Amino acid sequence: MEKNTGIKRIFYASLYSWQGFKSAITNESAFQQEFITVILLGGLSFFLDVTAYEQLAMIISLIAVLIVEILNSAIECIVDRVGTEHHVLSGRAKDYGSLAVLLSILIAVAIWAVILF
Repeated sequence: MEKNTGIKRIFYASLYSWQGFKSAITNESAFQQEFITVILLGGLSFFLDVTAYEQLAMIISLIAVLIVEILNSAIECIVDRVGTEHHVLSGRAKDYGSLAVLLSILIAVAIWAVILF
């Protein structure tokens, strides 16, 4: 099978990314909540008296939460695909993904708090 290159590869990569976004918005309630939060807080950041660099840090911290949530969801999909029976390693993998999301949220809260207060 021939691999796509150039513009064709970029087109298909964008298409797959869009499919991933639609799936996350449709199937992942945590992603939905975090996405709405990103839209609201990201929009709010344009009305705050902060520098462009501070605003960029605030927005990047929010997007990082979405990225980590997507990776956590991917881990959960793979674990569930392998098997639905309880296994200590499956539970650990899901717990680690959840911890990563929590840490990214705490980092975002810390960045916003330091900038605003």
